[in-house]
Amino acid sequence: MKTPKTLPWHARKAGVSVERAEVLWRKALREATADTGWVGTSEFWGAAEGRFLELLKEEQNTLCTPHMETFMRTQHRMGLLPLLAAEQMFTAMSANWQRFCDEMRKAA
Repeated sequence: MKTPKTLPWHARKAGVSVERAEVLWRKALREATADTGWVGTSEFWGAAEGRFLELLKEEQNTLCTPHMETFMRTQHRMGLLPLLAAEQMFTAMSANWQRFCDEMRKAA
């Protein structure tokens, strides 16, 4: 049987190789066939896809790769905080200076 077109996307999202995802897809098909007894019905395909996603999740949990993306985004935002604070401070100082200069011109 052919694999679904979304299989590489699911594999990449789970951090699993495409070859391993194909093995998991075939296993999900076998289990769906045993569960439903019919091949090709919507119930069969729903069961196969559901079991495939469960198997991918289990495989993802066994991998030792840390999920660094969220951590790196947080660190990037934290690194930008001092720069954003300084920018806001200089903007406020500039606005106050402009107001002060305008009042001095009006008074003179």
